Amino acid sequence: MFVLIIGGGKVGLNTARQLLQLDHEVAVIEQRKSRYDLLVEELEEALVFGDGTEIWVLEKAGIARADMVVAVTGDDEDNVIIAQIAKMKFSVPKVVARVNNPFNQPTFDLLGIDATVCATTSMLRLIMHELPVHKYVPLFSLRRENLEVVELEVSESSPFANTYVQDIQLPENVLLAAILRAGHALPARGSSEILPGDYVLCVLPPAKGKELIKVFLPDESPEELEKESELDTSEG
Repeated sequence: MFVLIIGGGKVGLNTARQLLQLDHEVAVIEQRKSRYDLLVEELEEALVFGDGTEIWVLEKAGIARADMVVAVTGDDEDNVIIAQIAKMKFSVPKVVARVNNPFNQPTFDLLGIDATVCATTSMLRLIMHELPVHKYVPLFSLRRENLEVVELEVSESSPFANTYVQDIQLPENVLLAAILRAGHALPARGSSEILPGDYVLCVLPPAKGKELIKVFLPDESPEELEKESELDTSEG
């Protein structure tokens, strides 16, 4: 597989190193001369100097035959432009982009980027997961499959407390994947009992979130829980 990486910072370089170790063909575009000079000895002919938003630079690096483009510059605007060019002009099969500011995530979603990576969002999700009390937390999304993984608390009042997995009725297309108990993950088999104080992991289409809250946490407002779980992506 040929992967074209735009951005030779730490993320781009380490990604290139790992792909090269896995025997993939890699090209890295870096526009900062000082950074280029630091990388040229290690990457040699795999390194291309230039602005990754310029079509001629992308063509020089081989985008026309790329199986995947990875845009990981430190500028979201550049990453959006690169992703657009890769998908619309060169029809690259897979495009992955780095999102530096979560506020810009909707723009990447609107463009239909195959996958995005935002370190800030990932860190905040982990922090929310570790908080002592969290009734409903979306952990991560599988955008291509239009699925997300969410975590829900099993309270004493939950209709599923002290109930076996095989006996519960979840909304259509919702899968109960695992039970988290005392720091351990248990597979959600039909004979597994759900106890008060447990947390469960469910896989579902994003549109099913409110339905899942209604049946799992009937005493809670789905709108309020979803609002509480949303990350603040406002600027400033």
